[in-house]
Amino acid sequence: MLSLALLTEQVTLDKQSIASNWWSSQFASFSWQDVVQVLLFALITSLIILTVYRRTFKGVIYNPSFGTTLILLTLVTGPVVLAIGSNVALSMGMVGALSIVRFRTAVKEPLDTAYMFWAITMGIIIGTKSYVIAMIVVVGISIIMIALSMARTRASENFLLVLHYDPAAEQEIDAELHRGVRAYRVRSKTITRSGAEMTVDLRLHQRTDIVSHMLDISGVHDATLVSCQSESAV
Repeated sequence: MLSLALLTEQVTLDKQSIASNWWSSQFASFSWQDVVQVLLFALITSLIILTVYRRTFKGVIYNPSFGTTLILLTLVTGPVVLAIGSNVALSMGMVGALSIVRFRTAVKEPLDTAYMFWAITMGIIIGTKSYVIAMIVVVGISIIMIALSMARTRASENFLLVLHYDPAAEQEIDAELHRGVRAYRVRSKTITRSGAEMTVDLRLHQRTDIVSHMLDISGVHDATLVSCQSESAV
C-alpha cells in the first residue's frame, strides 16, 4: 500500500511538473504583461487611426464596419508579430499561410487601402514592442493627413452642372461659364425636339451661385449642381 501511495504521489508530481513546464514555455519569449501592453497600445493607435479616417472622410456614405476593420487589423497584427518575433519556424509558417490568403472584397477607394496598410504597419511596430516609435509615427501621420484634408477642402472643388434649356440659349450659357467658372468641360450634350440637356464638369474655388446665374438666362428651364467626389475630369 505504501508503494502504491508513493507511486500515486510521484505521478501527481510529474503531472504538476509537466503543467508547470508547459505554462512556462508559453511565456519563454515574452510575458503576459507584454501581451497586455501590445493589445493596449494597438487599441490606442487603432482608435487614433479611426478618428483620423472619420475626420478626413470625403465619401458619400461612411461605413462603420470599415472603422471596426481598422481596429481589428491593428489588434490582430500586434500579437502575431509578438508571437513570431523570436521563432523562425513559426515565422516561416505564418508567411506560408498568408501567401495563400485571397481577399474577395474589393476596396473601391484607394485611400481606404492606405488606411488598412497604416493599421497593419502600426500593428507590426507595436508587435516588436517599439511603443514610443509607434506613438510618434501614428501622431505624425495623423497630423499630416489632417493637414492634407484641410488643404484639400480649401482647394478647388469639382462639381457636375446639369442644365435643361432651349438650344437658342446655348451661347449665353457658354458666356456665363467663361465668366463665372474657373475651369469647365462639357461632358455630354443631348438635343431633342423638346429641348436640350448639357452636363458640364466644373472646378470652383468656392460654391458660387452658378445655379441662380444660369436660371437668370432666358431659355434655361432648370439647373442642378452636384458635388463630384471622384477624380476630376477637368
